[in-house]
Amino acid sequence: MTGILMIIQIVLVIAITILVLLQRSESMGLGAYSSSNNSVFGAGGPMNFLTKATMTLGLLFVLNTLTLVYLYNKQANTSALDNVNIKKIEKTTPTPQVPTVPQTPTK
Repeated sequence: MTGILMIIQIVLVIAITILVLLQRSESMGLGAYSSSNNSVFGAGGPMNFLTKATMTLGLLFVLNTLTLVYLYNKQANTSALDNVNIKKIEKTTPTPQVPTVPQTPTK
């Protein structure tokens, strides 16, 4: 489960980075390489769409991060030794054997 969420996290990071670079800035970012922004996104241009998409992906990123934190903390509270069956071995101390000395009958 955490592996899938980590892959989603990486995809979200890449998508947010691309969306931020596409937004208008003083140097135009990656948006300078696209000449048909107005026709694709409507008369308002891509700024309204890119802003909403960035906000949506940012919210998904935060929710995915919180889910990963929850799962990793839940996993950190367990131990590998929790599932090990340990047999109790009873130690018995052997009774010392006293050497028997043949007794001679006393008269």
